[in-house]
Amino acid sequence: MTDEAERTRTYEWSPVVLTAMSTTTGVGRVDFSSRSFGVAIGDAALIGLFVLAGELSHYSVSYLGSHPERIVGTAVPFYIGWILAALVLGAYSHAARESPKQAALVAGGTWILAAVIGQALRATSVFHGDFAVTFVLVSIGVGLVLLVPWRIVVSIW
Repeated sequence: MTDEAERTRTYEWSPVVLTAMSTTTGVGRVDFSSRSFGVAIGDAALIGLFVLAGELSHYSVSYLGSHPERIVGTAVPFYIGWILAALVLGAYSHAARESPKQAALVAGGTWILAAVIGQALRATSVFHGDFAVTFVLVSIGVGLVLLVPWRIVVSIW
């Protein structure tokens, strides 16, 4: 396999197995390239910023500094939601960044699903928080404002 073919090799996700694919387009596929890795780092940073901003709207910097587990406990359900939604919707496929419109649609859909999953996880006894409809709507709005423009820039870059 050539270096270029190896860099653009993708894998199709299924609940049972990851299967190597010869193309980078399509829902549910992941482009394991350095570019996708960079996009994932940016996504993770913006989701972290979303969580930090939310926590700072409820708690002081000194409280959060002495209770970092509070931030982690809030972030983990959203990261789990993002990973699951990204796999289902193909957020790290080449197709997800083919055009600004496609980037916006995929990022928006991925975040909406991720926020709902994150909120559902927060409603369990495993994580702190609950499923508050108001917070779901606010988290969707704030996440869209952060992630969609970033993904549009990535599609142009």
